[in-house]
Amino acid sequence: MTTMLLVILANAVIGLSIGLTGFAGFLLPMFYAGFLGLHPVEGLALSFAAFLVSGSLGCPAYRKTGDLPLKPCAALLAGSAIGAIAGTRIGLMLPAGILTVILYLVVLVSGASVLVQLVTSLTHRNRDDAHNASQPAKHIGHITLFIIGLTTATVCAASGAGGPVLVIPLLLAFGVPARRAVAMSLIDSVVIAIPATIGYFASGMIAASTWVLLPAALIAHGVGTLVGAANAQRINALQLKTIVAVGAVAIAVYKLAATVV
Repeated sequence: MTTMLLVILANAVIGLSIGLTGFAGFLLPMFYAGFLGLHPVEGLALSFAAFLVSGSLGCPAYRKTGDLPLKPCAALLAGSAIGAIAGTRIGLMLPAGILTVILYLVVLVSGASVLVQLVTSLTHRNRDDAHNASQPAKHIGHITLFIIGLTTATVCAASGAGGPVLVIPLLLAFGVPARRAVAMSLIDSVVIAIPATIGYFASGMIAASTWVLLPAALIAHGVGTLVGAANAQRINALQLKTIVAVGAVAIAVYKLAATVV
């Protein structure tokens, strides 16, 4: 019962953060493997099932606002589909100890990348955000988008990173407007999550007790995502992102140090 309550709480809180800020999913695999002590493959299976829920819930809102045109996403999604299959196979082949270390490293890098992104945005605070948001997206070649999807999906599917925390900075670097980058990363996370969820749950490494956790985890994650999305304009997203990123880096460093020692 205690484990079930912790799973519900973690999924609700992380789903809330995803709804509010668009990221934090990378913390789920570490929660399952590092805190609950589940086998890394079980943690990845539960995490990607949750990412499938949060991504699916987030996409319609961006479609309504016109920030998610499907045609420009085609090359990104094609690369991600292939990368997700490859990444899942890699994740299933790696020994549990190595996979756990990879999870911690990805959390560390993800948290650090968010902090770098926040610092970079602060250095450009004097820009007119409304003006920037109204600018048309720069053209990115289909091959470039395919490569971005292929590489990030491979890393995500093998490590449980989720997708947005890796995809958004790359799209922004290529001149994609912020809202469109978030929208593209959400639909990309769905494409990554589908083969990853199927692959990890079909691995034969999922205990019956883990299957029992799945329904409650997905419901809590979905509710948290919806509540967060509904209140995204009411909180200081910058402060929340900073807290989550700093916490992620600190926890990852602690876990890595404990693993080495």
